[in-house]
Amino acid sequence: MKTITPTELRSNIYNLLDEVLETGIPIEINKGDQKLRIVPVAKVDKFQNLVSRPEVIKGSSDELIDISWEGAINLDLP
Repeated sequence: MKTITPTELRSNIYNLLDEVLETGIPIEINKGDQKLRIVPVAKVDKFQNLVSRPEVIKGSSDELIDISWEGAINLDLP
């Protein structure tokens, strides 16, 4: 969670509000010894922020058992 001061909030409120709405991560404001939070009311779909990684192995865990790694790595250490 991001923590800011009231001065930072005042100078950048629109960008901070957009950030909370886009990411769903609350922002905490420290005002003296008290704390306030800006949190989104609607739940954010966290899966929309996932990055596609086509190089990742797709399939079931049973298929991973039969993968041969002998040609991929060299375990002969000096």
